[in-house]
Amino acid sequence: MAGVLVLCGALVLCGELLAAAPGERGVHAFSWFFSLPKGPAKAPKPAPPFHRVDIPLGCSYVEEDVRGLLHASGSSSSKHPATLMLRGISIRDDGNLDDVTEYKVPHENPDSSSPIVFEASAHLVSIPHAESLLHADCDGEEVNCEISPYSSQRASEGPCHTSWFMATLRLSSGISIALVLRGPHCGSQEKAEHDATLHPKLRIPMSKEGTLLTTVEFQSSSCNTSLRTHLGGSVTLNCRFALAPSSSLSSLEWRRQHRGSGRSVFRYQVGSTGPAAQPKVHMDVAELLGSGDASLSLQGVSVGDEGTYICLVSTLLHQAQHIIQLHVAEPPRVRVIPAVVSFERDVMTTLTCNIAGYYPLDVSVSWTQKTPEDDAEIPLSNARFSSHRQSQDGTYSITSYLSISSATARAPATYSCHVSHMALAEPISVSAHLKAPGRCQGQRGKFYILPRPPPTSSTHYRDQNL
Repeated sequence: MAGVLVLCGALVLCGELLAAAPGERGVHAFSWFFSLPKGPAKAPKPAPPFHRVDIPLGCSYVEEDVRGLLHASGSSSSKHPATLMLRGISIRDDGNLDDVTEYKVPHENPDSSSPIVFEASAHLVSIPHAESLLHADCDGEEVNCEISPYSSQRASEGPCHTSWFMATLRLSSGISIALVLRGPHCGSQEKAEHDATLHPKLRIPMSKEGTLLTTVEFQSSSCNTSLRTHLGGSVTLNCRFALAPSSSLSSLEWRRQHRGSGRSVFRYQVGSTGPAAQPKVHMDVAELLGSGDASLSLQGVSVGDEGTYICLVSTLLHQAQHIIQLHVAEPPRVRVIPAVVSFERDVMTTLTCNIAGYYPLDVSVSWTQKTPEDDAEIPLSNARFSSHRQSQDGTYSITSYLSISSATARAPATYSCHVSHMALAEPISVSAHLKAPGRCQGQRGKFYILPRPPPTSSTHYRDQNL
């Protein structure tokens, strides 16, 4: 068996583009233009060569026929221990591929309780995110692997049947990979049944080492299973695929599901005139057909675009899907009013904290008081709240009221409204200052609540009209 890298290496991030900073590029260009050469020019550093390795992954074999769709995790179907060994995977050699450990298949004869070992050859279709799979243990990533029997009506037609399997890989970083594995060809399987031992559980021919030899015929992948964007922004839902030369794309569809309802967002049938233009949805059909890039771009995202998006890639024989959760999050705008309030003795005055324009609904609002004698802010529990209100764009607002009595108020003091929301990196705090009693404009017995100076740019306060 070929060796498998076990040392930690660099993780190739999905969609990352490395480039020199503009400032650095300018410095290099300036030095080259005005400096004389100090020696023979150095040849450019060659790109790291590629090295072929085997990648074994611990999996579960799920005894359930998915009928052309990926197995839904969390079902009650029985599971059996398995190993998926990706054979001869091309990995860029960064100098750390010399130290390898050899993966050895157990030599004992497997029985129905032994782990099922699938050897998958990738000579027809490349394996996406191979570096991430190879270095998963060293990078602290978890890989969830499930293998299920796969069948479709077309694939099962004919006098004999080829065994098909679907391997689903999910990394904790958000990468998902689907591999359609083909067992021995029908003709070779009939001959092999006379010369080879059948697997005690799956009843298909085994290799001499007791493994199941398969070939990757179709792969699809996505970089993210969950994305978050803000209102009015743009987002790309990543989905890619690759097919063996004997297969071809039949159709691509993106669907959206939310709160029990679903609809088709984009659909392309190979051979048709092309999809109808949509104002917010963009798909590059040329990239789809040329490089297998099935990614969907959404522009001007609104609350109504939130939901579960499903990328369905279909051939005449197979179908694979990837599920991406799109979350919309908009931070609140916070303002404490009024800006200036005269405060009569023996009169109750109310501070109002308006919180508006946030999504989703959950928000936390609290009040504190602090005087020069206090070491820390003192929480206040006498605030009142309005009900949530929803605007036409789907965002929410709420108002909090804090009543201050001159009989119990301590002046000078600072009253602060604190707001926490999932779209904020840290809570927003907006304050009003209660000045000590004194004369103002010739009126006795009055003092004022003045607004705190606007926060600096380092805070998250958004001073916008509500």
